Formats: sequence, structure tokens, C-alpha cells
Amino acid sequence: MSIDPKATRGYRNRNPGNIEHVPANKWQGLADPPSDGRFCRFTSHEFGIRALAALLVTYQDRHKLRTPRAIIGRWAPKVENDTAAYVAVVARRIGVGPDDAIDLHRHEHLRPLVEAIIHHECAGLSYPAAVIDRALTLAGVPPAAPATLRSVAATTGTGRGAVLVGAAGIATAVAQAAPTIQALGTLAPAVAIAVIVAAVVGVLAWRLRRPA
Repeated sequence: MSIDPKATRGYRNRNPGNIEHVPANKWQGLADPPSDGRFCRFTSHEFGIRALAALLVTYQDRHKLRTPRAIIGRWAPKVENDTAAYVAVVARRIGVGPDDAIDLHRHEHLRPLVEAIIHHECAGLSYPAAVIDRALTLAGVPPAAPATLRSVAATTGTGRGAVLVGAAGIATAVAQAAPTIQALGTLAPAVAIAVIVAAVVGVLAWRLRRPA
């Protein structure tokens, strides 16, 4: 008979990695009481997943464990687990070999490992992508930020081609366009918005045309 993932202890405790409670470990987001007697309890699933991710990063940084076999060997020791099967399942879900090196400071490596462990620990449980991303951001390994403008092309005499403009560039452009924006208080909203957009785009174009 299959088990409902949301009936598992890991889900109920908001601790899908089933991290054992150690009083010396002051995890962010611990509930009151902080354990069910053995395992940590968290105030949100994001904090529980954050703790899982942070512990895995510690395995890499402090203990130099960089492969699924080494990481899961410590996470789920043979005394309580079929570690070989656990390693095989995790590696398959990540899409690497058991002895392939992974970098847990990279979101695209840490996230599938976290998801694989949660799936194994909690009877196939999976969280929405946004929940995992928020948790890994709390752990200091956020997803790569998308460009605010995918491509702002500026071809100049210096030979520069397409330039990718991120959040910092937009923020600078808005700041430089501020005098124009402040003068729009008396305009109709639709007109004001159009002028603001034109001002920001104009500043961006000017910045991109400047000599390197």
C-alpha cells in the first residue's frame, strides 16, 4: 500500500530531510517544541528545506564530500539504511554517476540533490519549485537571476555588440532618469508611464553607447 507523502513524519515536522534534533544546532526557524523527540520540527517547510541544504553544503565545505556516494554515505549511513540503493536513486534523479563530482554552491547542482533526498525520505514527496527556490535562497544558494531586459543591443564604433542588462543596470538607469520622472506628477497615468519607460530606455541606450 502506498504512503501519502503528506502523512510522513518529515512533512508533518516540516523537516523533509528528517534531520535529527541536536540541541547545540540552533537551526533557523525551529518550532516550539523544536523536536518530536528525535527529529527537528520547523515553523515552515522553507526553513526545514533550508536546514537540509545548509547541512549538505557543510558536507562539501567542511568534510570535502563532493559525490553522491560520499554525500549520501554520510547522510544515510549503512547502520540504518540501504545506502547503496539510496545512492543509486539519488544519482539517477540528479542525472550524474554515483562518483561524479558536484558543486553544492551551484543552485543547479544543489537543488536536484535536495529534491532527490526529499523524494526518498518522504515517500515520493515533491514541493513546488518556488518553495525549493525560496529555501535555497535562505541557505545562500539562490537561483541565477534572470536578466531584466533579455537583450539591449548597442552597436557602436568601438565594436561592442549585444549587451545583457541586469537589475543593477536598470536601477542605475532609473536613478539617472529620476529628474524626468519627478516632473510627471501632473500628467495622466498612462502618459506618465509612457514617458517613464521612454526615459529609462533612453538612459540605457546612452549608457550602452558610451566608450568602454
